[in-house]
Amino acid sequence: MRGADIRTGSLFSYVSLEDRIPQDHPLRDYRRFLDGILRELSPRFDEIYSTEGRRSIPPEQLLRALVLQLLYSIRSERQLMEQIEYNLLFRWFVGLGIDDAVWVPTTFSKNRDRLLEGDVARAFLAAVVAEAKDRDLVSDDHFTVDGTLMEAWASQKSFRPKDEPPGDGPQGRNPQVDFRKQKRSNETHESKTDPDARLARKAQGQGSILGYQGNVLVENRHGLVVDAEVAIVTGTSEVDTALAMLDRFPRRERRRTVGADKLYDQERFVEEARARNFTPHVAQNTTNRRSRIDGRTTTHPGYAVSQRRRKLVEQGFGWDKTVGLLDKLRHRGHEKVDWIFVFAVGVYDMIRIRTLERAGACA
Repeated sequence: MRGADIRTGSLFSYVSLEDRIPQDHPLRDYRRFLDGILRELSPRFDEIYSTEGRRSIPPEQLLRALVLQLLYSIRSERQLMEQIEYNLLFRWFVGLGIDDAVWVPTTFSKNRDRLLEGDVARAFLAAVVAEAKDRDLVSDDHFTVDGTLMEAWASQKSFRPKDEPPGDGPQGRNPQVDFRKQKRSNETHESKTDPDARLARKAQGQGSILGYQGNVLVENRHGLVVDAEVAIVTGTSEVDTALAMLDRFPRRERRRTVGADKLYDQERFVEEARARNFTPHVAQNTTNRRSRIDGRTTTHPGYAVSQRRRKLVEQGFGWDKTVGLLDKLRHRGHEKVDWIFVFAVGVYDMIRIRTLERAGACA
């Protein structure tokens, strides 16, 4: 074999992890950004991290590892632990030394679930948004609301009648099931593996899937997400959640604008948005009906700008569903899905801030 024998090598290494990471590597920017965010969240971590009993995973390292999982589209905690085991870049980012032991996947998952109790994901998103405001990247006046359907980690075969006795359904690992000529609805059926998931369809003419409704509120200057929430799918969940996110804004005298697609062109959203001192810049739906907004809104120059800028929301959804692996969820239960979605949105904002900073938008 040419070169040195791969079975032999130096017993000790005199090169530190810090020196092995290129100075221009993107993870250096993300690590510096996270350092400030984690310092702000430290008091919240103090309430979660226990110093008694078996030593748990420090929340700071846990969040860094979860950020890596999203940045590199790692599909499971087990694969994430495997990557950290032999990847020196990942060890450096998380804060583990070369000789430090990597966590057991089940222990990592249990410690991650502990962060749900402290609502750390929402605090993380708020801290990222606050950092973006400090860098003058966030609009205080113009916003967009939108929602997307995410497929739940549950099969169609698990969607069974609510009153079905245990053991009466199809048995076996992959039983043969025929749904033809059966009326199935969310009122009479539920998933036996994820009861919070609901049967829904993305658009007319498409097949129904079991899923959750992911909703975001985006500012229109650079497309940064300022609020996010996952809702259990109903006929009004998208509008209900949009109004709830508008309610979380502090009231003020000067009006803001909120853009949206045709789904929001309905009397309830338009009237209630105005009651919250938001001017609704929704796309007009005139298919066999009259739009709920008139020329007083559509002829204003700001309306056309809102309709162009509201499309920035699709960039966030695209990243969440491809890189963030949220097109097909890997977690079950509304509370956990909401946590993962909000955290993923915060990571997207972090990436967006770095991109804007590199492009000179923060100058």
